Amino acid sequence: MLYTPPPQPDDRSKLIRDNLDLVDILVGRMVTQVPSFMSRDDMRSAGMVGLIDASNKYDASKNILFKTFAEYRIRGAILDEMRKLDWFSRSLRDKQNRISRTLIELEHKLVRDPEDYEVAEAMEITLDEYHKMLSEVSHLGCVSLNETLDNSEQGKSFIDTLEDQKENSQPGARLESHELTLVISEILEKLSQKEKLVISLYYYEELTQKEIADVMEISEGRVSQLHSQALIKLKNKVQSRLN
Repeated sequence: MLYTPPPQPDDRSKLIRDNLDLVDILVGRMVTQVPSFMSRDDMRSAGMVGLIDASNKYDASKNILFKTFAEYRIRGAILDEMRKLDWFSRSLRDKQNRISRTLIELEHKLVRDPEDYEVAEAMEITLDEYHKMLSEVSHLGCVSLNETLDNSEQGKSFIDTLEDQKENSQPGARLESHELTLVISEILEKLSQKEKLVISLYYYEELTQKEIADVMEISEGRVSQLHSQALIKLKNKVQSRLN
């Protein structure tokens, strides 16, 4: 068995220095999806903890790019900080799971994506109450989107498949990424036109919620609802396909 010594202090310092911009890049990607009370400084501080943790645990012998490994650690550290701020209340998570279960049950029953009013009826609440619930759980979408799909440290996340990957990687990793991207693309096509537009403007055009509302000529609250519902559908469909 080949012994690989842990990174030395000088090596760790260089990894951190060379990848400081990665923290800012990930903060920029995630900032539109976090609560307003969590500042960029909060996110950057947490991201730095993730970068340092990545430099300490990186093992080059596994043929994984440090940037790929660090992205997972930085993203995870930011999400951990959110949890420490008690952003993820159990009641909100329960509401999100309830919506998710209802969408799955109705899709199987109807053999199509259900309309909003059908979801509300199945949940025995009014349409306004359903829309309010979507708005309440909207920020949980940030976590859903950044969770890995296969529960491994280097696993691909939803956001990885939506973003344009410009870095070179191993042929096998490129093939796996390409296949997963095709699955996501196929599922995206099954969303409603408004849901697809919200996802596109958020993650491809990187518009703010206010800018998306202006483009679509709807309220910011409705943008939040469409975003939340689209991410719940995406998570349900992707996990179903992967299973």
